[in-house]
Amino acid sequence: MASKRTVYMELKGTVSLYGILGFFGLFILAGLGAFWYMEVYGHIVSGMNNQIVWGLPHVFAIFLIVSASGALNVASIGSVFGKTAYKPMSRMSGLLAIALLIGGLAVLVLDLGRPERIIVAMTAYNFKSIFAWNIFLYTGFMVIVGAYLYLQMSRGIKPIWLKAAGITAFVWRLLLTTGTGSIFGWLIAREAFDAAVLAPMFVAMSLSFGMAFFILVSLGVNRLDGREFGPALLSRLGKLLGIFAAVVLYFVMIQHLTNLYATEHHGVERYILLEGGILTLLFWVAHVIIGNIVPMALVFHPKTGKNRTAIVLASVLVILGGIAQIYVILIGGQAYPLMLFPGYEVQSTFFDGTFGEYTPSLPELLLGLGGVAIALAATIVGMKVLKIVPTTLADSAVDPHHREAA
Repeated sequence: MASKRTVYMELKGTVSLYGILGFFGLFILAGLGAFWYMEVYGHIVSGMNNQIVWGLPHVFAIFLIVSASGALNVASIGSVFGKTAYKPMSRMSGLLAIALLIGGLAVLVLDLGRPERIIVAMTAYNFKSIFAWNIFLYTGFMVIVGAYLYLQMSRGIKPIWLKAAGITAFVWRLLLTTGTGSIFGWLIAREAFDAAVLAPMFVAMSLSFGMAFFILVSLGVNRLDGREFGPALLSRLGKLLGIFAAVVLYFVMIQHLTNLYATEHHGVERYILLEGGILTLLFWVAHVIIGNIVPMALVFHPKTGKNRTAIVLASVLVILGGIAQIYVILIGGQAYPLMLFPGYEVQSTFFDGTFGEYTPSLPELLLGLGGVAIALAATIVGMKVLKIVPTTLADSAVDPHHREAA
Protein backbone atom coordinates (compact mmCIF):
# COMPACT_ATOMS: atom_id res chain seq x y z
CA MET A 1 0.00 0.00 0.00
CA ALA A 2 1.47 3.35 -1.00
CA SER A 3 1.79 5.99 1.66
CA LYS A 4 -0.32 9.10 1.42
CA ARG A 5 1.21 12.47 0.65
CA THR A 6 1.79 14.43 3.86
CA VAL A 7 0.00 17.77 4.09
CA TYR A 8 1.44 20.46 6.36
CA MET A 9 -0.47 23.43 7.78
CA GLU A 10 0.25 26.25 10.20
CA LEU A 11 -1.12 26.11 13.73
CA LYS A 12 -4.51 27.76 14.15
CA GLY A 13 -4.54 31.08 15.98
CA THR A 14 -6.76 29.94 18.85
CA VAL A 15 -7.23 31.44 22.29
CA SER A 16 -5.34 28.48 23.76
CA LEU A 17 -2.37 29.11 21.46
CA TYR A 18 -2.09 32.77 22.40
CA GLY A 19 -2.62 31.88 26.05
CA ILE A 20 0.33 29.48 25.97
CA LEU A 21 2.47 32.10 24.22
CA GLY A 22 1.46 34.60 26.91
CA PHE A 23 2.43 32.07 29.60
CA PHE A 24 5.87 31.61 28.05
CA GLY A 25 6.08 35.39 27.66
CA LEU A 26 5.80 35.80 31.42
CA PHE A 27 8.81 33.53 31.94
CA ILE A 28 10.73 35.41 29.24
CA LEU A 29 10.01 38.71 30.99
CA ALA A 30 11.03 37.19 34.32
CA GLY A 31 14.28 35.99 32.72
CA LEU A 32 14.96 39.44 31.30
CA GLY A 33 14.25 40.93 34.74
CA ALA A 34 16.71 38.51 36.31
CA PHE A 35 19.29 39.46 33.68
CA TRP A 36 18.76 43.17 34.43
CA TYR A 37 19.06 42.54 38.18
CA MET A 38 22.36 40.67 37.85
CA GLU A 39 23.62 43.17 35.27
CA VAL A 40 22.97 46.13 37.59
CA TYR A 41 24.04 44.62 40.91
CA GLY A 42 26.64 42.16 39.62
CA HIS A 43 26.95 38.41 39.98
CA ILE A 44 27.37 38.86 43.72
CA VAL A 45 23.55 38.59 43.92
CA SER A 46 23.75 35.11 42.40
CA GLY A 47 24.95 31.96 44.12
CA MET A 48 28.14 31.95 42.04
CA ASN A 49 31.50 32.80 43.58
CA ASN A 50 35.24 32.55 42.87
CA GLN A 51 35.09 28.76 43.12
CA ILE A 52 31.78 28.09 41.33
CA VAL A 53 31.93 30.39 38.31
CA TRP A 54 29.49 28.34 36.18
CA GLY A 55 26.15 28.23 37.96
CA LEU A 56 22.55 27.23 37.33
CA PRO A 57 22.14 29.39 34.18
CA HIS A 58 25.03 27.45 32.62
CA VAL A 59 23.30 24.20 33.56
CA PHE A 60 20.19 25.31 31.65
CA ALA A 61 22.25 26.65 28.75
CA ILE A 62 24.24 23.42 28.32
CA PHE A 63 21.08 21.35 28.73
CA LEU A 64 19.28 23.28 25.98
CA ILE A 65 22.28 23.22 23.64
CA VAL A 66 22.72 19.46 24.10
CA SER A 67 18.96 18.94 23.66
CA ALA A 68 19.02 20.97 20.45
CA SER A 69 21.31 18.42 18.84
CA GLY A 70 19.11 15.55 20.00
CA ALA A 71 15.90 17.23 18.86
CA LEU A 72 17.13 16.56 15.32
CA ASN A 73 16.85 12.81 16.02
CA VAL A 74 13.58 12.35 14.19
CA ALA A 75 14.66 14.27 11.09
CA SER A 76 17.88 12.25 10.94
CA ILE A 77 16.04 8.94 11.29
CA GLY A 78 13.70 9.93 8.48
CA SER A 79 16.11 11.52 6.02
CA VAL A 80 19.43 9.80 6.71
CA PHE A 81 18.24 6.33 7.64
CA GLY A 82 15.18 6.30 5.39
CA LYS A 83 12.54 5.38 7.99
CA THR A 84 9.29 6.42 6.31
CA ALA A 85 7.20 6.79 9.46
CA TYR A 86 9.47 9.54 10.82
CA LYS A 87 9.65 11.70 7.69
CA PRO A 88 6.39 13.64 8.31
CA MET A 89 7.85 14.88 11.62
CA SER A 90 11.15 16.07 10.13
CA ARG A 91 10.10 19.71 9.87
CA MET A 92 9.04 19.84 13.52
CA SER A 93 12.32 18.19 14.46
CA GLY A 94 14.42 20.78 12.60
CA LEU A 95 12.48 23.77 13.93
CA LEU A 96 12.67 22.53 17.53
CA ALA A 97 16.43 21.94 17.19
CA ILE A 98 17.04 25.54 16.08
CA ALA A 99 14.73 26.95 18.77
CA LEU A 100 16.39 24.99 21.59
CA LEU A 101 19.83 26.17 20.51
CA ILE A 102 18.62 29.78 20.42
CA GLY A 103 17.20 29.41 23.93
CA GLY A 104 20.42 27.90 25.26
CA LEU A 105 22.64 30.53 23.69
CA ALA A 106 20.36 33.31 24.98
CA VAL A 107 20.93 32.14 28.55
CA LEU A 108 24.65 31.75 27.93
CA VAL A 109 25.03 35.26 26.51
CA LEU A 110 22.89 36.94 29.17
CA ASP A 111 24.87 35.26 31.95
CA LEU A 112 28.22 36.53 30.72
CA GLY A 113 27.98 39.59 32.94
CA ARG A 114 29.01 41.74 29.99
CA PRO A 115 26.86 40.33 27.15
CA GLU A 116 28.16 42.89 24.65
CA ARG A 117 31.55 41.19 24.93
CA ILE A 118 30.15 38.33 22.85
CA ILE A 119 31.35 40.49 19.95
CA VAL A 120 34.92 39.85 21.12
CA ALA A 121 34.31 36.09 21.12
CA MET A 122 32.90 36.33 17.59
CA THR A 123 35.71 38.44 16.14
CA ALA A 124 38.86 37.35 18.00
CA TYR A 125 39.54 33.61 17.94
CA ASN A 126 41.99 31.54 19.90
CA PHE A 127 41.89 28.21 18.10
CA LYS A 128 43.73 26.54 20.95
CA SER A 129 40.50 26.97 22.90
CA ILE A 130 37.52 24.63 22.44
CA PHE A 131 35.28 27.62 23.22
CA ALA A 132 36.39 29.28 19.98
CA TRP A 133 35.57 26.13 18.05
CA ASN A 134 32.09 26.05 19.55
CA ILE A 135 31.27 29.50 18.15
CA PHE A 136 31.54 27.95 14.68
CA LEU A 137 29.74 24.77 15.73
CA TYR A 138 26.73 26.66 17.12
CA THR A 139 26.35 29.14 14.27
CA GLY A 140 27.05 26.43 11.71
CA PHE A 141 24.34 24.23 13.25
CA MET A 142 21.70 26.93 12.87
CA VAL A 143 22.72 27.67 9.27
CA ILE A 144 22.84 24.00 8.21
CA VAL A 145 19.62 22.98 9.97
CA GLY A 146 17.93 26.13 8.67
CA ALA A 147 18.95 25.22 5.12
CA TYR A 148 17.81 21.64 5.72
CA LEU A 149 14.42 22.90 6.92
CA TYR A 150 14.13 25.23 3.91
CA LEU A 151 14.79 22.36 1.49
CA GLN A 152 12.15 20.24 3.21
CA MET A 153 9.59 23.01 2.75
CA SER A 154 10.52 23.77 -0.88
CA ARG A 155 8.78 22.18 -3.82
CA GLY A 156 10.58 20.43 -6.63
CA ILE A 157 13.69 19.63 -4.59
CA LYS A 158 15.41 16.45 -5.73
CA PRO A 159 15.53 13.76 -3.03
CA ILE A 160 19.31 13.48 -3.37
CA TRP A 161 19.73 17.12 -2.29
CA LEU A 162 17.43 16.65 0.67
CA LYS A 163 19.32 13.53 1.73
CA ALA A 164 22.65 15.34 1.37
CA ALA A 165 21.37 18.17 3.57
CA GLY A 166 20.11 15.63 6.11
CA ILE A 167 23.47 13.84 6.25
CA THR A 168 25.30 17.16 6.63
CA ALA A 169 23.01 18.19 9.50
CA PHE A 170 23.44 14.77 11.11
CA VAL A 171 27.24 14.94 11.00
CA TRP A 172 27.26 18.55 12.22
CA ARG A 173 25.01 17.78 15.18
CA LEU A 174 27.45 15.03 16.24
CA LEU A 175 30.32 17.51 15.97
CA LEU A 176 28.38 20.11 17.98
CA THR A 177 27.65 17.78 20.88
CA THR A 178 31.16 16.34 20.78
CA GLY A 179 32.50 19.90 21.00
CA THR A 180 30.26 20.69 23.97
CA GLY A 181 31.36 17.53 25.78
CA SER A 182 34.98 18.28 24.96
CA ILE A 183 34.75 21.60 26.80
CA PHE A 184 34.75 19.52 29.97
CA GLY A 185 36.61 16.43 28.80
CA TRP A 186 39.66 18.51 27.89
CA LEU A 187 39.75 20.50 31.15
CA ILE A 188 42.59 18.50 32.66
CA ALA A 189 42.89 20.81 35.67
CA ARG A 190 39.54 19.56 37.00
CA GLU A 191 39.67 15.93 38.09
CA ALA A 192 35.92 15.42 37.60
CA PHE A 193 36.10 16.71 34.01
CA ASP A 194 39.34 15.17 32.77
CA ALA A 195 37.87 12.25 30.77
CA ALA A 196 37.71 11.68 27.02
CA VAL A 197 34.52 9.63 27.49
CA LEU A 198 32.62 12.85 28.20
CA ALA A 199 32.50 13.64 24.48
CA PRO A 200 30.55 10.50 23.44
CA MET A 201 28.57 10.67 26.68
CA PHE A 202 27.31 14.13 25.71
CA VAL A 203 26.28 12.73 22.33
CA ALA A 204 24.27 10.04 24.13
CA MET A 205 22.76 12.66 26.44
CA SER A 206 21.69 14.71 23.44
CA LEU A 207 19.85 11.73 21.96
CA SER A 208 17.93 11.19 25.19
CA PHE A 209 17.15 14.81 26.11
CA GLY A 210 16.27 15.82 22.56
CA MET A 211 13.89 12.87 22.08
CA ALA A 212 12.13 13.71 25.36
CA PHE A 213 11.68 17.33 24.26
CA PHE A 214 10.42 16.27 20.84
CA ILE A 215 7.83 13.88 22.27
CA LEU A 216 6.42 16.51 24.63
CA VAL A 217 6.38 19.34 22.08
CA SER A 218 4.96 17.29 19.21
CA LEU A 219 2.24 15.80 21.41
CA GLY A 220 1.45 19.23 22.83
CA VAL A 221 1.06 21.05 19.52
CA ASN A 222 -0.97 18.23 17.98
CA ARG A 223 -3.36 18.22 20.92
CA LEU A 224 -3.50 22.01 20.89
CA ASP A 225 -4.61 22.01 17.25
CA GLY A 226 -6.76 18.89 17.44
CA ARG A 227 -4.51 16.81 15.16
CA GLU A 228 -4.19 13.06 15.55
CA PHE A 229 -1.02 11.41 16.84
CA GLY A 230 -0.96 7.66 16.27
CA PRO A 231 -0.45 5.45 19.35
CA ALA A 232 1.86 3.07 17.48
CA LEU A 233 4.05 5.98 16.34
CA LEU A 234 4.14 7.36 19.88
CA SER A 235 5.09 3.92 21.21
CA ARG A 236 8.01 3.82 18.74
CA LEU A 237 9.25 7.19 19.96
CA GLY A 238 8.90 6.01 23.56
CA LYS A 239 10.97 2.89 22.85
CA LEU A 240 13.67 5.04 21.27
CA LEU A 241 13.64 7.25 24.36
CA GLY A 242 14.18 4.18 26.53
CA ILE A 243 17.08 2.98 24.37
CA PHE A 244 18.74 6.40 24.52
CA ALA A 245 18.31 6.52 28.31
CA ALA A 246 20.02 3.12 28.55
CA VAL A 247 22.92 4.38 26.43
CA VAL A 248 23.31 7.40 28.73
CA LEU A 249 23.48 5.12 31.77
CA TYR A 250 26.06 2.97 29.97
CA PHE A 251 28.40 5.91 29.35
CA VAL A 252 27.90 7.21 32.90
CA MET A 253 28.88 3.78 34.21
CA ILE A 254 31.96 3.69 31.96
CA GLN A 255 33.00 7.18 33.09
CA HIS A 256 32.87 6.34 36.79
CA LEU A 257 34.34 2.86 36.47
CA THR A 258 37.26 4.32 34.51
CA ASN A 259 37.85 6.92 37.21
CA LEU A 260 37.58 4.32 39.97
CA TYR A 261 40.22 2.23 38.21
CA ALA A 262 42.72 5.11 38.52
CA THR A 263 43.82 5.83 42.07
CA GLU A 264 44.27 9.54 41.36
CA HIS A 265 40.52 9.91 40.80
CA HIS A 266 39.33 8.04 43.90
CA GLY A 267 38.86 11.29 45.83
CA VAL A 268 36.55 12.95 43.34
CA GLU A 269 34.63 9.72 42.79
CA ARG A 270 34.07 9.32 46.52
CA TYR A 271 32.87 12.93 46.63
CA ILE A 272 30.37 12.58 43.75
CA LEU A 273 29.13 9.06 44.50
CA LEU A 274 29.14 8.99 48.32
CA GLU A 275 30.03 12.18 50.19
CA GLY A 276 28.77 15.04 48.03
CA GLY A 277 25.54 15.73 49.93
CA ILE A 278 22.96 17.18 47.56
CA LEU A 279 25.17 16.34 44.57
CA THR A 280 25.26 12.66 45.52
CA LEU A 281 21.49 12.70 46.07
CA LEU A 282 20.91 14.31 42.68
CA PHE A 283 23.19 11.78 41.00
CA TRP A 284 21.65 8.60 42.37
CA VAL A 285 18.02 9.61 42.89
CA ALA A 286 17.30 12.34 40.33
CA HIS A 287 19.60 11.22 37.52
CA VAL A 288 20.06 7.45 37.75
CA ILE A 289 16.70 6.37 39.19
CA ILE A 290 14.14 9.06 38.31
CA GLY A 291 15.80 10.30 35.13
CA ASN A 292 16.71 6.97 33.52
CA ILE A 293 15.64 3.76 35.25
CA VAL A 294 12.01 4.78 35.83
CA PRO A 295 11.53 6.11 32.26
CA MET A 296 13.05 2.89 30.88
CA ALA A 297 10.66 0.83 32.98
CA LEU A 298 7.71 2.92 31.77
CA VAL A 299 8.43 2.72 28.04
CA PHE A 300 9.55 -0.92 27.94
CA HIS A 301 6.73 -2.34 30.06
CA PRO A 302 4.16 -4.12 27.83
CA LYS A 303 1.25 -2.05 29.19
CA THR A 304 2.69 1.37 30.04
CA GLY A 305 4.85 1.34 26.91
CA LYS A 306 1.69 1.88 24.86
CA ASN A 307 0.10 4.37 27.25
CA ARG A 308 0.26 8.03 26.22
CA THR A 309 0.33 9.35 29.80
CA ALA A 310 3.16 6.99 30.76
CA ILE A 311 5.27 8.05 27.76
CA VAL A 312 4.68 11.72 28.58
CA LEU A 313 5.69 11.05 32.19
CA ALA A 314 8.82 9.22 31.02
CA SER A 315 9.76 12.20 28.82
CA VAL A 316 9.30 14.66 31.68
CA LEU A 317 11.42 12.50 33.99
CA VAL A 318 14.20 12.22 31.38
CA ILE A 319 14.30 16.04 31.14
CA LEU A 320 14.39 16.50 34.93
CA GLY A 321 17.03 13.78 35.26
CA GLY A 322 19.05 15.39 32.48
CA ILE A 323 19.10 18.75 34.24
CA ALA A 324 20.20 16.97 37.42
CA GLN A 325 22.95 15.14 35.52
CA ILE A 326 24.40 18.32 34.05
CA TYR A 327 24.12 20.02 37.45
CA VAL A 328 26.19 17.23 39.03
CA ILE A 329 28.76 17.31 36.23
CA LEU A 330 29.08 21.10 36.19
CA ILE A 331 28.73 22.09 39.84
CA GLY A 332 30.35 18.95 41.26
CA GLY A 333 33.33 19.32 38.96
CA GLN A 334 33.93 22.86 40.16
CA ALA A 335 33.20 22.21 43.84
CA TYR A 336 35.88 19.55 44.15
CA PRO A 337 39.18 21.33 45.00
CA LEU A 338 41.88 21.73 42.38
CA MET A 339 44.93 19.51 42.80
CA LEU A 340 47.56 22.27 42.62
CA PHE A 341 50.47 20.26 44.05
CA PRO A 342 49.97 16.47 43.86
CA GLY A 343 50.94 14.72 47.10
CA TYR A 344 50.60 17.88 49.21
CA GLU A 345 47.76 19.56 51.09
CA VAL A 346 47.23 23.21 50.17
CA GLN A 347 45.42 25.69 52.41
CA SER A 348 45.23 29.46 52.11
CA THR A 349 42.91 32.40 52.58
CA PHE A 350 41.82 31.90 48.96
CA PHE A 351 40.05 28.59 49.82
CA ASP A 352 42.71 26.48 48.11
CA GLY A 353 42.19 22.81 48.92
CA THR A 354 38.64 23.31 50.22
CA PHE A 355 35.35 22.13 48.74
CA GLY A 356 33.30 24.81 47.02
CA GLU A 357 29.81 25.72 48.19
CA TYR A 358 27.03 26.84 45.89
CA THR A 359 23.34 27.62 46.40
CA PRO A 360 21.44 28.72 43.27
CA SER A 361 19.60 32.02 43.57
CA LEU A 362 16.14 32.93 42.27
CA PRO A 363 17.51 35.22 39.51
CA GLU A 364 19.61 32.33 38.19
CA LEU A 365 16.58 30.02 38.12
CA LEU A 366 14.45 32.64 36.37
CA LEU A 367 17.16 33.27 33.80
CA GLY A 368 17.40 29.54 33.05
CA LEU A 369 13.63 29.10 32.81
CA GLY A 370 13.51 32.17 30.58
CA GLY A 371 15.80 30.38 28.12
CA VAL A 372 13.49 27.36 28.08
CA ALA A 373 10.54 29.69 27.49
CA ILE A 374 12.36 31.41 24.61
CA ALA A 375 12.96 28.03 22.96
CA LEU A 376 9.37 26.84 23.34
CA ALA A 377 7.86 30.19 22.34
CA ALA A 378 10.07 30.33 19.24
CA THR A 379 8.94 26.80 18.34
CA ILE A 380 5.25 27.72 18.59
CA VAL A 381 5.70 30.96 16.65
CA GLY A 382 7.55 29.06 13.92
CA MET A 383 4.73 26.54 13.72
CA LYS A 384 2.19 29.37 13.60
CA VAL A 385 3.75 31.18 10.64
CA LEU A 386 5.25 28.25 8.71
CA LYS A 387 3.79 25.01 7.39
CA ILE A 388 5.62 22.78 9.83
CA VAL A 389 3.09 20.48 11.51
CA PRO A 390 1.43 17.64 9.52
CA THR A 391 -2.37 17.72 9.46
CA THR A 392 -2.31 14.18 10.86
CA LEU A 393 0.18 11.78 12.37
CA ALA A 394 -2.23 8.86 12.43
CA ASP A 395 -0.50 5.51 12.17
CA SER A 396 -2.21 4.69 8.88
CA ALA A 397 -1.06 8.02 7.40
CA VAL A 398 2.63 7.88 8.33
CA ASP A 399 3.32 4.16 8.05
CA PRO A 400 2.16 2.36 4.87
CA HIS A 401 2.70 -1.01 6.56
CA HIS A 402 0.75 -0.24 9.71
CA ARG A 403 -2.48 -1.99 8.71
CA GLU A 404 -0.57 -5.02 7.43
CA ALA A 405 1.38 -5.25 10.70
CA ALA A 406 -1.82 -4.88 12.68
